[in-house]
Amino acid sequence: MATLNQWVQGARPRTLPLAVAPVVAGTGAAYALRHANPAYAVLALLVAVSLQIGVNYANDYSDGIRGTDDERVGPVRLVGQRLATAGNVKLAAFMAFGFAALCGLALVALANQFWLLLIGVLAIVAAWKYTGGKHPYGYLGLGELFVFVFFGLVATLGTTYTQVGHVESATWAAAVGVGAMACAVLVANNLRDIPGDREVGKRTLAVRMGEHGTAIFYVFLLCVALAATIFAAHTRTWTLLGILGVGAAVPSMLLIVRGTRGRALIPAIAGTSLAALGYGVLLGLGFYLDYLVG
Repeated sequence: MATLNQWVQGARPRTLPLAVAPVVAGTGAAYALRHANPAYAVLALLVAVSLQIGVNYANDYSDGIRGTDDERVGPVRLVGQRLATAGNVKLAAFMAFGFAALCGLALVALANQFWLLLIGVLAIVAAWKYTGGKHPYGYLGLGELFVFVFFGLVATLGTTYTQVGHVESATWAAAVGVGAMACAVLVANNLRDIPGDREVGKRTLAVRMGEHGTAIFYVFLLCVALAATIFAAHTRTWTLLGILGVGAAVPSMLLIVRGTRGRALIPAIAGTSLAALGYGVLLGLGFYLDYLVG
């Protein structure tokens, strides 16, 4: 039976910055639009973090029952390493999704934006279908699209929209940048896993592009985040702080472009995750400073 520490590790806490970054950036954008609501921000954060934990447990369950995780490097695999039963891990995933749904319901009710319930349902379905079901899209090279849409656009724009009732172009740019940074984390992770994924038939985008193509794609995503920051700064000058967040990913980028592979990529994955968090926080701070000086 898995210990509490193993359950915590199975939730993959190092991925949680991907849930925090868009909420911080989106709340900062709400301040810049002069209609921020910290209570709504807390609910949005609970939704995002719960969804991320649910995705992680769902991936553990689905990959575990397929045997994909039998030979892996990286974080604890509860099912693949026979630390917990598949049924219990599946239950943990749905408990996380259920809590996210309750927090989301409270948020849209308070914001009086009930149409967002549809987005929430789609997010939960997409989270499960990432590696679950008969045709998981994560096995088809579409995982980055899910991350960009739901942990970039939806999480950032949704945080702002529930507080303000509308968004501006700078918020859209921030959402694109946050999504690109989140994708970079997944790309680095999948680059590490190419040999094992190829062996079990998991056709991630990294497997399809190969190591060289994946390294180029990683650099491209950082460039997208940089360009998005510059675009946002046209109207919200202080968001240029986000450039520092992109810069924090440079050591990880150097590891990747210099050919580091396998377990040696773990520092690059962790570094990219922290850079993504820093990027979201710095964007949020930039928006907030724009609010203070404006």
